Amino acid sequence: MSKDKLIELHSILAEQLLKKVKEEDVKASDLNVARQFLKDNGIDGLPTNDNPLGHLIDELPFAEKKLVKNN
Repeated sequence: MSKDKLIELHSILAEQLLKKVKEEDVKASDLNVARQFLKDNGIDGLPTNDNPLGHLIDELPFAEKKLVKNN
């Protein structure tokens, strides 16, 4: 398969995953596929006070929350 075809396939997959995760009735399995796609592509995030990952951690019921806070 040519490099151009692989790039096209990657782009289409990313677009379709984005559509799926934006759906109101997105399934946990779809989110897991998107999570793995990001991981496989070296995409990660750091939680902060003003991003969704930070907000998610704030809502988790743990006594100790290790959150990188931007001041």
